[in-house]
Amino acid sequence: MTYENILFEKKNSIGYVTVNRPKALNALNLATLEELRSAFTEIRDDASLRAAILTGAGEKAFVAGADINELAQQDAVQGKAFAHRGQSVFDLIENLGKPVIACINGFALGGGCELALACTIRLASENAKLGQPEVKLGIIPGYGGSQRLPRLVGKGIAMQIVLTGEMITAQEALRVGLVNEVTAPDDLIPRAETIAQKIIANAPLAVQYALEAVNKGMGMTLAEGLFLEAALFGVCCSTEDKKEGTTAFLEKRAAQFQGK
Repeated sequence: MTYENILFEKKNSIGYVTVNRPKALNALNLATLEELRSAFTEIRDDASLRAAILTGAGEKAFVAGADINELAQQDAVQGKAFAHRGQSVFDLIENLGKPVIACINGFALGGGCELALACTIRLASENAKLGQPEVKLGIIPGYGGSQRLPRLVGKGIAMQIVLTGEMITAQEALRVGLVNEVTAPDDLIPRAETIAQKIIANAPLAVQYALEAVNKGMGMTLAEGLFLEAALFGVCCSTEDKKEGTTAFLEKRAAQFQGK
């Protein structure tokens, strides 16, 4: 696919995806959503890629939100389809089977905040601002914000962010658990690469199943989640990577994982 709204690069087992509409503060129009779907499908299916880093072009915005020009035209039926389309792309990112690290390099508002929420790990630059301002437009979050945000930061904090529509700073986002770390702007991508390489050094199937256990378990009772964990633990025990990992540990050498 030829990309017009994103940049996509593969390097050192990492897929780099950059929303590239800086004049529109990287707003998510439907074309950009479909390009994100294509890029992340390729990352999912490319065995040589073990992680992804997602950011926005320019210095002002990660993704400033949905494209308001498109949003203003939606009626009830179109609005529901509009939300489902974005949700499906973000579900792909969340359940990719590989870690996706969001590098929030400026505004992450509305759909941009929801995009970050769908990622595995969120890093923010010191100048980042995050929020769900949909109520200021007469709507509610439609790309997963009303569901992922309370699961991440708790109901009370999520309610305050969603109902006021106010932006919060990167430091406040760190305090409430919305982001994992805050860095200087120039350190954002290098820090993400460092984390990605630490994950890449581990067994690919174990990483995949750990992601599945956490993501699926969040929607289960504790008993159901524990059952899933045990089942996936058992699957790991049948892999060549498990044999290699335990053997390497006992032999005091670095493991050479094959993702099998």
